[in-house]
Amino acid sequence: MHPMLNTAVKAARRAGAIINRASLDLDRLQVARKGPKNYVTEVDRAAEDAIIDILRTAYPDHGFHGEETGLHPAQGGNDEPEYQWVIDPLDGTTNFIHGFPVYAVSIALLHRGQAVQAVVHDPSSNDIFTASRGGGAFLNDRRIRVSGQTRYHDALLGAHVPWRAEGKQGERFAELLGNCASARRMGSTVLDLAYVASGRLDGFCGINLKPWDLAAGGLLVLEAGGLIGDFDGEQGWMESGSVIAATPRIFPQMLAHVNPAED
Repeated sequence: MHPMLNTAVKAARRAGAIINRASLDLDRLQVARKGPKNYVTEVDRAAEDAIIDILRTAYPDHGFHGEETGLHPAQGGNDEPEYQWVIDPLDGTTNFIHGFPVYAVSIALLHRGQAVQAVVHDPSSNDIFTASRGGGAFLNDRRIRVSGQTRYHDALLGAHVPWRAEGKQGERFAELLGNCASARRMGSTVLDLAYVASGRLDGFCGINLKPWDLAAGGLLVLEAGGLIGDFDGEQGWMESGSVIAATPRIFPQMLAHVNPAED
């Protein structure tokens, strides 16, 4: 395992331990709202602080971009460091505060803007998904691949899309999710992408997502032999927040559903 990835795994496990301890007494959680249906707890912040502390101790010249604490320049004041860690300390906070065990820690390392190391840790199951650019994707040290699914009507998809949407947007998602075997809206994008990488899901579609939702999971999908792109099939998904990830045969079929041919 690459030394930087090994350090990231250590940081993810430290955050997972904080989350697991807090899950034993959810009634004592202090919960605040960041926006409509968007919650944050002291656990999110404590987990992010623990991650940054471990990574910054090992790599003081790296920058950090955390969901809860924002941008942290590298020591020395370099606002555009060569390496930057992108962190979501608890993706699936709403699930967590309800005791629904579908949430995860996500850590990605960007080198000049490109993800090169990725960790997604599921504290409830103790699963660790990892990937290094050019080195493959793994679940608990076992090599993983996307599923061999080829038929869209048999595909199981994950989704982060509106339950109700009007006009063309509503039509595109109704078509996309209505024609597959079934769709799941689990509430944790990082786990959705990890599940695509490991073959548990055949594809994923999401909108209005942030870099910390996508960076680690995107690398997992690519290193597991999958495809990922924006709704035009291009590589602007980190910037746009609109993403499709899937097996090589399901990916173009999903694109066709979100971009139906004009009559």
